[in-house]
Formats: sequence, structure tokens, C-alpha cells
Amino acid sequence: MTLMTKFLGAAATLALTSGVALADPAIIYDLGGKFDKSFNEAAFNGAERWKAETGGSYKELEMQSEAQREQALRRLAEAGANPVVMTGFAFGDVLAQVAPDFPDTKFAIIDVDWLEAPNILQVAFNEHEGSYLVGMLAALASKTGTVGFIGGMDIPLIRKFGCGYAQGVKAVNPDASVVMNMTGTTPSAWNDPVKGAELAKAQKAQGADVIYAAAGGTGIGVLQSAADEGILSIGVDSNQNYLHPGQVLTSMLKRVDNAVYEAFTAGADLETGVVKVMGLANEGVGYAMDENNAALVTPEMAATVDEAAAKIKSGELEVHNYMTDNTCPAASF
Repeated sequence: MTLMTKFLGAAATLALTSGVALADPAIIYDLGGKFDKSFNEAAFNGAERWKAETGGSYKELEMQSEAQREQALRRLAEAGANPVVMTGFAFGDVLAQVAPDFPDTKFAIIDVDWLEAPNILQVAFNEHEGSYLVGMLAALASKTGTVGFIGGMDIPLIRKFGCGYAQGVKAVNPDASVVMNMTGTTPSAWNDPVKGAELAKAQKAQGADVIYAAAGGTGIGVLQSAADEGILSIGVDSNQNYLHPGQVLTSMLKRVDNAVYEAFTAGADLETGVVKVMGLANEGVGYAMDENNAALVTPEMAATVDEAAAKIKSGELEVHNYMTDNTCPAASF
């Protein structure tokens, strides 16, 4: 029995035929799994919030390899799941092939905005806006004037995070240095905490005393290494402040949970054929404050950042979006 057969037999077929209603929604998590404490877990939390509030049930699949994407997506659609939600740009090409074969099924995909199909909702985020805010906090907290950024897979989307972050840093301290690294060029870069820890140590050696990790599961290694080295870190996607209380400056919240919750709530009435953009103005991104980082962010720091957030929401301040022209005026990768 092949790995694919085992996966589809155990993780899909049973889950799809276990007495659930025909029109249950479904979610497919990207590589790294639903408990990655970051992007996928935010999606899971949104699904669980919908379940808790409605008493409904949903189908779910966790990807184990790239080869499973298309067949898993087809299985969910064939089983009557509606809508089917995917987390991550890597589903884009597969969805473009599958969606036309299931015109009565509605799909929602996060981090994609380039598909053309009447039955797909594409959800994009203004990650550069939230990253700008945590970049400001990094510069305000730094004692060395050098901060770091560690991305996962080297793709334009993650450079968008890094570029927004660098702009926020420079807005506070134009003379600051921003050390930027990517973990790799393949999907494995999302789940390599050992490499993340190594990069964090290397950035500390270059003077960085605050490091922002936008790297999925790899970021867990960044945050752990920063805590071990006695410097601050910044989490991403989910609120990761609790992982190292008093040592995670903040987390850049990407409200993937809201995107999943709203898609599940809409159900078969989900509006498709459009791109939905979630940014500061509609609470799609932000930064996390709680008891775990309250001692690290002074009221003055928060006021400075909140003032910038208000200007971004109103349009008075525009953060450069790397995706528009693939340049980053504030730093280089």
C-alpha cells in the first residue's frame, strides 16, 4: 500500500464518510500541520470557533507531502463538502485545475489572488501593514540599533512581510540595521526549527537583539533560540507571546482564523469570484498584547504604534507593498 493510499484511506475516506452532513464545510491545512502554532493553527482556531458557536461539524485534512494536494482536494469535493477552504498559496495551481470540475462546490483559498474562477473566494492579507507595526515595536525595544528578520520559504509573500517590517523599523530609527535571512527555497523551509535556531544565533552575532520570525513551524526554533540567547523575538500569524512569556515582544497577527470562520459561517452562500483583502482597516492584521508581553511594551510604545496604525487605516500613511513591484526600499534580502 502506497503512502498516498494510506493517507487517503485513513485520513480522508474515514473522515469524509463518518456520518456527517452532506454540506459540511472542510479545511485542508498546508504542510506543517494544524498544530504548527502559527499559520495553520490560526486556521484551525477559526474552524473550531465556528464549531463551538454553531454546534456544526467539519471535515479536515493535514497535508503530508506535496503529492497529496490534488487528490485530497478532489476527495473532499466529491464527498460533498461545501465550502472547501485551503490554507496557503501552494494550493493555487491545484485549485485552478480542480475547481472547474466541481462547479457546484465553493472553494476558499488563503494567500492567493491570481485565480479566475466563479466558484472560488480568494483571501489576501495586507501583511506588510501588520509587519510595519511590529517593526516599529522592534526598533523601539532594541538597545543595539540592529534587529533581525527570518523568513521561511523565499517567496514574494514572505518578502512582503520582511519589507513591511523593515519600513516600520526605519520609521522609528532611520539609522537602524535590519539583518534579513530566508530559511530556504523549498516548502521544507516552513518546518525546520533547527535551521531557524541557527539563523537566530547568527543574527544575534551580528548585533540583532530583536528578531521577527515569519517562517511557520521554523519560527518556533527562532523564538526558542532568541529566548535562550537572551534577546527578544516577534511571533507571527497566531499570538505566540505565550511560548516564551516576557521574551516575545509581540506577535504580528494575521487573522486567518477570521477568514476561515467567515467562510464556514457563509457555507454554501459564500460569495465567490472575488478577492477579499484583509488588512488593518478591517482587522485582518494587527499586533498582539496580553499578560505575556505587557512588561515589554510600554504605554508610550503602544501609543506610537497605534498612532501609525490609525494613519494606515485612514490612508494617511501607506506602507510599501513588496508585491507591487518586488522592491524593498528599506532593506535588502
